[in-house]
Amino acid sequence: MPFTRPTLTDIKNRVLADIEAQLPGADARLRRTVLNILGTALAGAVHGIYGYTQHLAGQILPDTAETDYLERWASLWGISRTAAAKASGSVTFTGTNGTLIPVGTTVQRADGAEFVTAADVTIAAGSATATVTAAVAGADGNTAAASSLTLTAPIAGVNSTATTPTGLSGGADAETDAALRNRLVTRLRQPPHGGTQEDYIMWAREVAGVTRVWCLAATPAAGQATVLFARDNDAGSIIPDAGEITAVQTYINGKRPVTAAITVAAPTAVTVNFTIALVPATAAVKAAVEAELRDLVLQQAEPGATLYLMWINEAISRAAGESNHTLTAPAADVVLGAQQLGVFGAITWA
Repeated sequence: MPFTRPTLTDIKNRVLADIEAQLPGADARLRRTVLNILGTALAGAVHGIYGYTQHLAGQILPDTAETDYLERWASLWGISRTAAAKASGSVTFTGTNGTLIPVGTTVQRADGAEFVTAADVTIAAGSATATVTAAVAGADGNTAAASSLTLTAPIAGVNSTATTPTGLSGGADAETDAALRNRLVTRLRQPPHGGTQEDYIMWAREVAGVTRVWCLAATPAAGQATVLFARDNDAGSIIPDAGEITAVQTYINGKRPVTAAITVAAPTAVTVNFTIALVPATAAVKAAVEAELRDLVLQQAEPGATLYLMWINEAISRAAGESNHTLTAPAADVVLGAQQLGVFGAITWA
């Protein structure tokens, strides 16, 4: 039977009643008396103990444990919080041929995010390409292709503005408590079996930035498997790029059985767009509908799945404030291939 924590008032009344029971004729409820003050102070202390006990009750099982206790629980199964990762990639400088751009040169985005070159490069044929790494770990370091970066300190013979030809990627924030708890519970429910599908899913999720993983057996052929993953917390595309795929492949190679043939790949994005006539068509209801549809695509539009029109209509109807709607796109169930991932596109309000 569940335990109900008594309120401070209940505890105080109990203490004062006990005092009066032990001291016949005493009135412990009279304000500003010694008995009332002592009873009130004791009730406050006991209430605090109840509070701490309630807190500890949440830590004795990993599915409710908070940060410090959660990490301790996870450590018992060899699981640690995934640390934040730094974004990296190539930056192209232009300037006078023969000019050296030394290792440690810093460039920054318009928002102040800084990136540091990893090696000396020399301008030839008017340009030089250097590998840079974000100065601070986190998803904020990911930068779109063709972005401009500016030298923080001028270098003679080098133009102040550089560009990111293919963008900077691989940056990820430290794992949240919710994600760590999910991995721990998955580990408890699915102990390692020496290379099962669940093993590869767990291993891939140990890489910074990876949020969802699918393992396809007998793909591309019998005796082989393909691991697909998404990075839902990345700004822009949730589909991993070549560098992020390589990072997961390298990590899994260090975990897999030596005889296993495992290929890590990115799923093919299938953009799901919607056309909806909404009643009432207020900004608040539109926002609620979009939130429901985003969650539906995230939860259901997985590789090999079907996103049914019935589910889409149900999601719209669940939105707070929605009275009626007409869905005209998609016009049929969205059927995804084994290596296709549904990605939320846009809503056109008819």
